[in-house]
Amino acid sequence: MGFRTALSKGLLNMSEVKQELKAQVELFHELTGHLPPHMDGHQHIHVLPEVRHVFAEVLEEYGITYTRVPVEPGLHNCDWIPPSLMDFYLGVEEDSFNTVDVFTRHGIRWPDIYIGLSTMGKNMSVSNIWSAIDTAIVEFLSKAPSPAHPTPQSRTVTIELMVHPGYPSVPPVGGCGEGPDDFSQSWERLHELQTLIKPELQSHYKTRNVQLCSFKDL
Repeated sequence: MGFRTALSKGLLNMSEVKQELKAQVELFHELTGHLPPHMDGHQHIHVLPEVRHVFAEVLEEYGITYTRVPVEPGLHNCDWIPPSLMDFYLGVEEDSFNTVDVFTRHGIRWPDIYIGLSTMGKNMSVSNIWSAIDTAIVEFLSKAPSPAHPTPQSRTVTIELMVHPGYPSVPPVGGCGEGPDDFSQSWERLHELQTLIKPELQSHYKTRNVQLCSFKDL
């Protein structure tokens, strides 16, 4: 959130942001021996004004094909999300809509559907995941086809399910930036992990002909 505040006050130098992004890509390559097939920003900062442009330039420069555009179908109807958090999500959604043209111009792609805001942490359950998927697919299939996007029924539909499985961090270890935050220290990380490995969910995938994959498989 400090990054967002600094940006709103005009305190960020985009050349420095670009330098940092490139340094992270270079370090990833140094540690793994290859470039990432996908890249996005923590707390969705990659779709913020100004940042979205340098982010897209870096991805195009390195040939990183995929990113995330966090616009979740049905989000507005999720009355279990606290108002303060919903305000943040809707701000992310607005920034995402304003980012689509920028990413498109730089040849960057993203999955057809994004899900994860409504199923995060304590709100994650097998039924919530499938409800979100069903809602998103219905909306996606209702869209009119275009030359760039053929009739959805005629091709595979890709979905990104954003998750945070893991174990609660114990300070001072863990977290992003200045140590672990409330979420990384909470039981919700473990709850997501336990939900995602449930046989019931795996069975749903098979029944619905859903194939789990990574971005490098797309």
